[in-house]
Amino acid sequence: MTSTAKLYGLVLAGGKSARMGHDKGSIDYHGMPQRTYMYKLLEELCESVYMSVRKDQDTDELSAFKCITDRDRYDGPFNGILSAHLEHPEVAWLVVACDMPLLNKQALSELITARCPEKDATSYTLKHRNVPEPLCAIWEPSGLERAIKWLEEGRVRGPQKFLLDAHTAMLEPENDRILINVNAPDEYRAILSKHARS
Repeated sequence: MTSTAKLYGLVLAGGKSARMGHDKGSIDYHGMPQRTYMYKLLEELCESVYMSVRKDQDTDELSAFKCITDRDRYDGPFNGILSAHLEHPEVAWLVVACDMPLLNKQALSELITARCPEKDATSYTLKHRNVPEPLCAIWEPSGLERAIKWLEEGRVRGPQKFLLDAHTAMLEPENDRILINVNAPDEYRAILSKHARS
């Protein structure tokens, strides 16, 4: 019988936002910086919540949050995800990117309800795509250990590639729009335009 590990939340806010030109986590879609909004959502759903940050980020600005600093052992999003795992290896992590402005509490609650702790991860996927979204997913401790071994073997480094190769439970959202991530100024303007019309 599989025991269910505690669930912690992790907001990935350590990216360099090169395409956007400024910190994506600081953008205000909901009356506060997006990383703050995501952190507060996770606080309602998880036993403990952390912000994943780079070493060179402004520590004064982030002092209101519990933070895990990237250990810089891995590339891309795995840097933040696995730094959190190494800090608390016994827990599962509900991982969310800070650049998904339409992600909401209902969608995250549904993901938690669908959690399969016997799998490596439980992830949202776009409808009819069957491709996991690793930055809106619950990563189990066993799956994160497998990811470390996978990387040590020199496999393709992206977390999506790992979840395709792993034992991943996938859930289609009621609306694919919750998985939109905003990485560039034109995407930001499009989101603001749609938000204003809705």
